[in-house]
Amino acid sequence: MALVMIFHMLFSIALAVTVSIMSPSPLSLAKSDNLGFSVDLIHRDSPVSPYNHSLTPFECIGIALRRSSNRVNYFKLASLSAQAVSTEVIARDGQYLMKMAIGSTKFSFLAIADTGSDLTWIRCSPSTWCYKRKAPLFNPKRSLSYEVIPCNSKKCKSVPGSFCSRNGTCSYLVMYGDKSFSHGIVGTETVLLDSSARKPASLPGIIFGCGYHNRGTFSESASGIVGLGGGEVSLVSQMGSSIGGKFSYCLVPLLSQNTYSSRMHFGAKAKVVGKQVTTTPIIPTSMKTFYFLGLEGFSVAGRRLEIYDSSSSSPTDTFGAFKKLPIIIDSGTTLTYLPSNAFTKLELAVREAVKSRPIGDPQNRLKLCYRYNKTLALPIIVAHFTGANLTLNPMNTFLPTGPGVLCLAFLPDDNVAIFGSVAQMNFLVGYDLAKKTVSFKPTDCTKK
Repeated sequence: MALVMIFHMLFSIALAVTVSIMSPSPLSLAKSDNLGFSVDLIHRDSPVSPYNHSLTPFECIGIALRRSSNRVNYFKLASLSAQAVSTEVIARDGQYLMKMAIGSTKFSFLAIADTGSDLTWIRCSPSTWCYKRKAPLFNPKRSLSYEVIPCNSKKCKSVPGSFCSRNGTCSYLVMYGDKSFSHGIVGTETVLLDSSARKPASLPGIIFGCGYHNRGTFSESASGIVGLGGGEVSLVSQMGSSIGGKFSYCLVPLLSQNTYSSRMHFGAKAKVVGKQVTTTPIIPTSMKTFYFLGLEGFSVAGRRLEIYDSSSSSPTDTFGAFKKLPIIIDSGTTLTYLPSNAFTKLELAVREAVKSRPIGDPQNRLKLCYRYNKTLALPIIVAHFTGANLTLNPMNTFLPTGPGVLCLAFLPDDNVAIFGSVAQMNFLVGYDLAKKTVSFKPTDCTKK
């Protein structure tokens, strides 16, 4: 097994995004059919990232594990009610940054790209600031394309957490698990997917939030949130037929981030086709923001493990003849989280398959670790989704948490199940929101 590769896959922590439009002229996505364009994803800790602090690889891993824990806390809060999903987003722990522009002034900024939220919002001027910031502010009064939305309009009602202000404009309030918040006015604006080499693609009339009152532990270098969830007002949903409801991404392994960029694709460029493609349906739930898949179980070294056996009593019985676990697929969460019973089964199977003696995690966060040496043989793990068997190599299931130490990149959690970014590396992961499916294709993501 190519275990050396594991030490070259610092999972994606946070990525800055630059857009490369596949056309030499200005484009209006609203008037285009299935337009194809791609996005370069730059690792948060790469030399060109605004977050580059010259951290060691293992320091990056430690920070990433803490972010993963914070991200899970958000999903726990959101799962308490469908309304909570709509009114809470995570700002400080997002995994990706997206470079874009807005308005007739072509105001350029970085925002956190989040598949776990819907509303796109940006910090606006004048603003009340109660935290450090390096990011500039957007002044909507200087933009000719900016429009305020009336509070009694259909557009206003489509925004979760919206309400009428005293002057009759549509306002929003998004709350965070750490008591951070953003409050402002809902409007429409032209969003530009910017490119330094080519003309930008233009998305007119995008519903977004202009945040005038923001408090909490937001990122210093990001100006807001780009909502890429499954809800009605997410940027992906508002693009609609112009991208055919399709987007995909391909996350490069670890230290490859210094040489190669990950990629995100939209429209025709987002198609996932080929002999090795495996596809699973997105499970419909009341929490439309999140993308849920049906996980039936795992195989470890050829041994099948069901999430729920025939004696299990679970509210997931209604998802089919075989009991399935609704699991959120999320590129913003590092690790994969499973219910305690399922995690215990998986951990025991890995212990039985690996002949070496387990050791402690230097980060004191992961449960099962081994000392790396030439004799260490890690098993192949297969994730069994509805209609799809996804073969995970050791680089998808183990993380280097210290010199010569590899740890299982799974943790138990009885409140939320998440299929995280480490498990998705070196796969082309495609979302088809029209067909309600997610497809996977084994891919060398270092190759364009």
